[in-house]
Amino acid sequence: MALNATVHSFAVGLADVDRGVYDDLELRVARHPSETAEFMLTRLLAYCLEYTEGIAFSDGGVSSTDEPAVLARDATGALTAWIEVGAPDAERLHRGSKSAERVAVYTHRDPAKVLALYSGKKIHRAERIPVYSLDRAFVDAAAAAIERRNTITLSVTEGSLYLEINGVSFETVVREHRIG
Repeated sequence: MALNATVHSFAVGLADVDRGVYDDLELRVARHPSETAEFMLTRLLAYCLEYTEGIAFSDGGVSSTDEPAVLARDATGALTAWIEVGAPDAERLHRGSKSAERVAVYTHRDPAKVLALYSGKKIHRAERIPVYSLDRAFVDAAAAAIERRNTITLSVTEGSLYLEINGVSFETVVREHRIG
């Protein structure tokens, strides 16, 4: 018998000063039984940090082999952004880079190990793909504060991320790395 996903609700107040994006979001995030709270939080943060018109979580979630964790489409349905989470393999990034104008990776893992996965691998436009890393201690602590229903305030300014989950505050720096 297959286990069902657990749905988490997030009322997010987003203030991304760096990009000039301000919005209130009501998000329902399905957490697959094999997905860790840390991965789900990183997926949620990737969505918020990439927030734009047409953004969505993929239909297949973590079990999807054809879509990234987060994607964006324009009004015609064309794929404009392919956003991966964790440590996707080089083949997924290659396929994503050929499918969308923007590709990015958000990871809560050791960025040196994630970047090492791509060394010497064929990835279309690899030099244009940013890998954003979040401090592991930050992700672990923030993930522990997640409940089924959540109120979040997320602010980004000068690369610093300020996060409040259900009244508990966290902060970190989002570091950008490049493949190659």
